[in-house]
Amino acid sequence: MLGDLQRIVDAVAQRVGRAALIEDSHQLVIAYSSHAEPMDEVRRESILSRHTTPEVIGWFRAHGVHRVRGPMRTPAAPELGLLPRVCLPIVHRDLLLGFLWFIDADGTMSDQDIRAAAEAAAEASRLLHRAGLLGDLASQREAEAARALLSDVAESREQAAKELLEDGLVVNDGPVVALAVQPVGDAAFDEPARAAVEHALVLTRRWYGDRSALHLMRRDHGLLLISGDARGKKPPAVARHLTDSLHTARRRLPGVARTVIGLGEAYPRLADAAGSYHEAVRSARVAARLPDLGEVASWSSLGVYRAVSLLDESGLDPRAVHPGLLRLLRTDGGQVLVETLETYLDLAGNAHATAERLQLHRTTLYYRLQRVEQLAGTNLKDGTERLCLHLALKMARLTAGAADRPAPEAS
Repeated sequence: MLGDLQRIVDAVAQRVGRAALIEDSHQLVIAYSSHAEPMDEVRRESILSRHTTPEVIGWFRAHGVHRVRGPMRTPAAPELGLLPRVCLPIVHRDLLLGFLWFIDADGTMSDQDIRAAAEAAAEASRLLHRAGLLGDLASQREAEAARALLSDVAESREQAAKELLEDGLVVNDGPVVALAVQPVGDAAFDEPARAAVEHALVLTRRWYGDRSALHLMRRDHGLLLISGDARGKKPPAVARHLTDSLHTARRRLPGVARTVIGLGEAYPRLADAAGSYHEAVRSARVAARLPDLGEVASWSSLGVYRAVSLLDESGLDPRAVHPGLLRLLRTDGGQVLVETLETYLDLAGNAHATAERLQLHRTTLYYRLQRVEQLAGTNLKDGTERLCLHLALKMARLTAGAADRPAPEAS
């Protein structure tokens, strides 16, 4: 199909005497003719990256290019680096399949040229329609298989992996790693945010290798599964590429919520993807609530929060781990005592290091720790008590302000 579309775009460009470009309905570049000036920044970036940027897509949508079913002219947008254009929607029975574009900086594209372009758009629509029927079926099979990979039923996971490999949708049976993209804060995962996240997932998937990755949008997060070692692109590098794509989307769509990425461990086979997926989702949810962890949190680096995230999902109250924590928090000045205690426990009970970290005199530190023992009803010389208090503190930190967060989505 691509060869036929390239033939169409080259022929119409020669016929009307100006460069032509075909995009699909999502404004991903499919084919383009050779270009000479005038070429604006939007066209240049579209050709280099093979896609149109989110803010330009939004601008075109605002001007109605997704609604019209005949040729239309679009004005210049200097703030976007966009020259005037002639747009011919590529449609089949009122179904929008893509766009045929011409830059018309001086408005000299004639009606005769536009009629010739409309004939080329009609020819392209027949090709895209046939390809779309096959592509839609493949996409549907892929999405269904990807969801089945995350099933709690082992037989479903095995069958999904088998189908993906046999259909050639994924070419490597592992190792498989999951990356989860989670919005931060109380903002809903609304349509602009979902579109921005999926755009970033698609760009990173293509960068990694289409047949070595899958992506899936879930109710409150996005997912990327990578399988195999695509030319040495390791999971941290994939996470960086995805982070950069998300940053670009946020710069161009200021209303989109900040996101974090959770990175699961590598599992040996595609059918084991659910294990990495659950780790990635938990890592992302921890990172969304603990900013100190940064934008990318890997399951392997979470330390105690691996266990804490599992306890949090069970609905366990930190007070059940150590009831003395609540008494500490309810006391005047209790927050200072809690911070002192947490630092002391983080530093393995090393009083000298704790005093230095908090810039306290050793006598002040000992007084605070004594007050902690009195108020919490504990003995900090008891290793079991220290363990319970430490775990309760980490749970309280993770759950603080998270009472209204959405329930985790079932896989």
